[in-house]
Amino acid sequence: MLSGPAFDLMLPEVPGGPVVFASPHSGRDYPRAFLEQSLLDPRSLRSSEDAYVDRLIADAPALGVPLIAARAPRAFVDLNRAADEFDPLAVEDVGRGAANPRVAAGLGVIPRVVANGRPIRRNRISRAEAEARLDACWRPYHRALGDLIGATRARTGGAVLIDWHSMPHEAIAHLAPGARGAHPEVVLGDRFGAAAAPEISAAVEAAFRAAGFRVARNTPFAGAHVAQAYGRPAEGLHVVQVEIDRALYLDEARIEPHAGFEVLRARLGPVLAALAALELPRGALGLAAE
Repeated sequence: MLSGPAFDLMLPEVPGGPVVFASPHSGRDYPRAFLEQSLLDPRSLRSSEDAYVDRLIADAPALGVPLIAARAPRAFVDLNRAADEFDPLAVEDVGRGAANPRVAAGLGVIPRVVANGRPIRRNRISRAEAEARLDACWRPYHRALGDLIGATRARTGGAVLIDWHSMPHEAIAHLAPGARGAHPEVVLGDRFGAAAAPEISAAVEAAFRAAGFRVARNTPFAGAHVAQAYGRPAEGLHVVQVEIDRALYLDEARIEPHAGFEVLRARLGPVLAALAALELPRGALGLAAE
């Protein structure tokens, strides 16, 4: 298993408003045995990471926003999947469940492939090993995330989870054919309004647009397990998934920050401040207390 904890939890000295930040796919603590058993070299395994997103938003605690960031890598266990999203082609003794496009693509809670469909290993892992990964990584992360959201809600009457990710440039470059440079740089996902109140999603979009980012909503990324499980706007719990174009800060072939990393961090500064200042929609406090 991992050499250390499955995640880092960074709390502000003085809590601010209802906002919580999470980075579930930036983990890069690869177990030695996992690396030795993989068909892929370490760099290829890292292609599934939202590499260094945790560093892009590391100033959150100074703004009064708690930050939980994975250390467990996505290729080992995917924290943005449900605990029962097992792929029978990746894990033994798993029955075929309801149709699930993520699982069918090899991207279940125990991934079968990394970016571009490259298989992680030759054989399936045992169900016992899969459950051990969940016990070591998935369950502790989600307990901590749930506790963080619960404590925030108890203090402020609600919670706004901003779930930070990055997206391969090729995933969005085609969205603006014939319009060079017009593709979105940020895609916000609220599951088409099911995971966050319209006021929250609009405020998040406005924060990015004010900083000069080109923003799209829900296409091609609307949010996965975290948004579905924690986003309950009627109860004062809101989730907005943020996907940032990796080309802005990352050499995607080498999986190393390029010269644009600090530029992007600077651009994100006012965005983080605006998100930290988000307020719950009117009426959310009373509704959460009922």
